[in-house]
Amino acid sequence: MKKKILIVTSEFPPQPGGIGNHGFQLANHLHKNNYAVSVLTDNRSKNGKEEKIFDKAVPFSVYRIPIKSPRFFMYLNRLLALFKLIKKNEVIIASGKFSLWIVAFTTFFYSKKTIAIVHGSEVNFSNKFLKQSIHFSLKRFSTIIAVSNFTKSLIAHLNLSNIVVIENAINQEDWNKDAINNIPLRGNPKLITVGNVTNRKGQLNVIKQIPYLIKKYPDLHYHCVGIPTQKNEFLNQAKALKVADKITFHGAVSQKKLKEILNSSDIFVMLSSATEQGDVEGFGIAILEANMLGIPAIGAKGCGIEDAIKNNFSGVLITASNKNEFETAIDTILQDYNSFKNNSIAWAKKHTWDQTIKKYIQLIAH
Repeated sequence: MKKKILIVTSEFPPQPGGIGNHGFQLANHLHKNNYAVSVLTDNRSKNGKEEKIFDKAVPFSVYRIPIKSPRFFMYLNRLLALFKLIKKNEVIIASGKFSLWIVAFTTFFYSKKTIAIVHGSEVNFSNKFLKQSIHFSLKRFSTIIAVSNFTKSLIAHLNLSNIVVIENAINQEDWNKDAINNIPLRGNPKLITVGNVTNRKGQLNVIKQIPYLIKKYPDLHYHCVGIPTQKNEFLNQAKALKVADKITFHGAVSQKKLKEILNSSDIFVMLSSATEQGDVEGFGIAILEANMLGIPAIGAKGCGIEDAIKNNFSGVLITASNKNEFETAIDTILQDYNSFKNNSIAWAKKHTWDQTIKKYIQLIAH
């Protein structure tokens, strides 16, 4: 008899998002290991057509909550759906802030094995009430999984004995370099960031330092791939700094196009910083994806990126706002590029879902 597992997640493909990608890989690899998996999540497109097409193609059950206005009705429908599904499953896994709240709430009514997956931002609220509510919720779970040591540090003060670190991972089959084309990209060196164009992902931190970097690297070009949420704001800053011609915003692209752009780049950059609301980078899965293609990375200290980059091996960690450290990091990588390239691939191969899923299964079994 297959053990039945319900994953409750705030994001899920086909729409982009690190939490959603994590949830999908977890569901898919649990299914491959002979678990009966169901997923409860939200529609994120208005008509839900993209989600319906995606859900028909996956080998497990996906239950979607349609978008409602006001949002209260959507939250209520999500809670009602959870109460129906929880009866049919033995293990409940929650990923994302609202998922943590509602699964914790069900523990007052059902005695089930519950696992919380903490990515970072959901435990780093600046609002005291929200922070306390998440902390209270976490105390209701059987086990808490932090996706990085940095994320664990954000809840260390709770003194919970059931926190386990299982670092984020990639699906190695998706990143077969031999199947990916090279395409012409501007720049030498070609820097790239993949992620929603926002303050948290750190594209603006890079843009602000380009005037300094081009003094040594006049042909440098910065490529930004991802939903252009704050593109106009960042582009205006680039124009004011007179470096707009050194930046290309590619927008959201297909997975095939993303791989081609990555494969044609030189250095991945993620200079993330926490927002005023406490939104923080919990790991940086896009770094490992770039590493699998042999692209070394430069990343910011003081967040989960410290777990995603092995310093002076797969890349270099720097202070996000320090232009001298940024320039030195570029120098360091370019001067020994083949070593960093090979090290990046080796590092990425240590963080694959084929390995990581074994750690989840061990927790589920006990």
